Amino acid sequence: MAAGGAAAIRTNDLKWNKAVMRPTLASFILGAGALLLASCGTRSLVVLIPDPDGAVGGVRVTNSAGSVEIAAPHQAAVVEDESTAPSAPADIPAEEVAKIFSEALAIRPLPPVHFLLYFELDSIELKPDSLNQIPAVMAAIRDRASSHIGIVGHTDTLGEKIDNLNLSQRRAEAVKDLLIQNGIPDRHIETTSHGEKNLLIKTGDNFAEPRNRRVEVVVR
Repeated sequence: MAAGGAAAIRTNDLKWNKAVMRPTLASFILGAGALLLASCGTRSLVVLIPDPDGAVGGVRVTNSAGSVEIAAPHQAAVVEDESTAPSAPADIPAEEVAKIFSEALAIRPLPPVHFLLYFELDSIELKPDSLNQIPAVMAAIRDRASSHIGIVGHTDTLGEKIDNLNLSQRRAEAVKDLLIQNGIPDRHIETTSHGEKNLLIKTGDNFAEPRNRRVEVVVR
């Protein structure tokens, strides 16, 4: 019935009714940013909710009688039954959505978190401030029970491109080794080397820029 960032509950007409058949409702996660609250009957409501990072996509609610698109957060469309087209969108208070879907929302995955770790010149040694971020990286991994950790190595433009490509790979591997030393399985970590491509700070060739000597860690 629904795809995208959505939730479904029961209601009366287009207006939110806080008293409708609560004992018969069951909530489910449909996908990223999507929830489904269904009852033993056939009448339901699809509600668009923001992703955990605040982004809002859209959802098209479709049955055999028609379809409607919802593009604003906490808007909803009523689905009476399979033979009746979904209604036009109407608003539901955000606090009511949070209250009704509290259990399902509580198990939504946390959004990815990004870390930038910086290195000494022509080295795989992390700067002290970046080394001190490793506990925060580990906490993010634990909080998400993450098995998808991406590490991308970078350099500035000082030196030869091929040397920088190799150096950025070694930097990524150095951070990977730190995570493994802290108990993260090797199979959960993927490393990539970008060398002097994808500069954080745009510079010319053979330019020493400390902010480009980095590794990006993404914890999903």
